[in-house]
Amino acid sequence: MGCELTAGGAAIVVVGAGPQALCLCAQLLRKRPRWRRHLRVIDPAGAWLSRWRRQMHRLEVPMLRSPAPHHPHPNPNALRDYAHGRGRGHQLHGPFGQPHTGLFSDFCQQLIDSENLAALVRPGQVRELRLAPCRSGPLELSLASGERLQARQLVLACGPGEPRWPAWALDLPPLHPPAALQHSRTLNLPALGRLDGQRVLVVGGGLTSGHLALGALERGATVELLCRRRLRAQPFDSDPGWLGPKRLKAFAAEPSWQRRRQLVRQARGGGSLTPEVRHRLEQARRGGRLRLHEQIEVRQLHWGGSHWQVACSDGSALTVERIWLATGHQQGVSHQPLLRQLQRQRPLELVDDWPVLSPELGWGGAGVFVMGGLSALQLGPAAATIHGGREGARRITAGLLHRCPPASATVLGSGAESLRAAPER
Repeated sequence: MGCELTAGGAAIVVVGAGPQALCLCAQLLRKRPRWRRHLRVIDPAGAWLSRWRRQMHRLEVPMLRSPAPHHPHPNPNALRDYAHGRGRGHQLHGPFGQPHTGLFSDFCQQLIDSENLAALVRPGQVRELRLAPCRSGPLELSLASGERLQARQLVLACGPGEPRWPAWALDLPPLHPPAALQHSRTLNLPALGRLDGQRVLVVGGGLTSGHLALGALERGATVELLCRRRLRAQPFDSDPGWLGPKRLKAFAAEPSWQRRRQLVRQARGGGSLTPEVRHRLEQARRGGRLRLHEQIEVRQLHWGGSHWQVACSDGSALTVERIWLATGHQQGVSHQPLLRQLQRQRPLELVDDWPVLSPELGWGGAGVFVMGGLSALQLGPAAATIHGGREGARRITAGLLHRCPPASATVLGSGAESLRAAPER
């Protein structure tokens, strides 16, 4: 039944305030409300879901891919109840009830407000993580502000790593303007204005490439969509069997970490489009405003002063004014600064740079837990989704309940602002 809080301990600190961290805090406080005053969330924006909301806005994502039961609230039916109770049931799309982005955002905000979760978050960026010399001691976090914070338990919910740039896009001479070659991580569609008469090359075969292609088309551009595989259309990121026991039971029973890694890669398959996005792209293709290049890669780029000359792997050439990369993000311990530090101090078995975490998503008894895509060897292909966030929150909460959580957070160093406890409700 857990353990009583005692004076002189350290806090549970969560790094990141995205949807998965929200899943964890909502579930943890549902189990142990009295831990509220000993829980801290550190995020550069200092507010819940800031990065997620910016991403949805920048890429003009109209609806989520996750079905209605997958959301941060502990009650799986809460999103449907919220939508129907406010006359917004029409914003749950299709047989699986995928929510419109605005509905999901408003629902999460209602959860944040009703549970007073905003008080948990403070602005900050963790730059350094140091483990205690002995396993029973607290961890120490150094923030960009110069503050140092001790914590007994740490949850890393930092999201994806750095943008993945193809080899042909690296080390180009700095002759082109920044807007001529951009990654989806920094693209802001609403800020672009009209693109009439321009030709845009979108590189990638996942849902982000579809959103970028549609964004260019809606602004008057013609689009070349290039992907190294054949485009696939499916409702979810992976087969729905990976969202329940149908496939996960066998996955959990697989003793080989290498085989689990292979299963995750096969299930993800390099990304896919939703049927709705694929249909809209097909309409544009039939109308002559989009050309699709499947099983083709870029080989070389040359900037001609006002446009790109693009040499492709099939021998063809394209001429475009802009190139937009939907090539994803770097996955792996070596691409996450805090995990790199953790691996140096407490080495963990890695499989293709993915960590072999405990069943509770713990890092080798270090008092650190990992959420998100890098928990896939335990959670399966959906680890980075809201479904993965819910399951990860369940496991980490179970782990924390057995670890006698701490009682307070301590900021070290002179002149540092104290981390005040979040108010009780």
